[in-house]
Amino acid sequence: MPLEVQRINEGTVIDHIAAGAGTRVLQILSSSYPLNGMAALIINAPSKKFGRKDIVKIEGVFIDEKIANRIALIAPEASVNIIKGGKVVDKHHVEMPTSLSALVKCPNPKCITNFERAPTTFIHEGKYLRCRHCERVFKPDELA
Repeated sequence: MPLEVQRINEGTVIDHIAAGAGTRVLQILSSSYPLNGMAALIINAPSKKFGRKDIVKIEGVFIDEKIANRIALIAPEASVNIIKGGKVVDKHHVEMPTSLSALVKCPNPKCITNFERAPTTFIHEGKYLRCRHCERVFKPDELA
């Protein structure tokens, strides 16, 4: 018997999250927005493209570009569906921007941004991100 999750009338559905990464996506969303409505996390759902995937549904929340960029660090293949009136009104894939400013903390404990009031900036270089201040290179999931 297939799993049935209630439809949302207004909100956001984030689909095509790599299996196991849905909890981190939900953590980003819950730390950024008040979750006053229904929230659903579907883990290890079958997927033709990935084999298995996670899905996050949040009622009453419409994510902005800054949060979409943070989600791209964890789930670069994710798609964001904006639901209004029970219908998908906008669908787009998250994209890793060429640079991330003041979005995440540098994991290097000796980076100047951890001591001074300097906003972090990471430059996207292929599969990695380089801190503009300390020049260290990190995998995207190390920053999330």
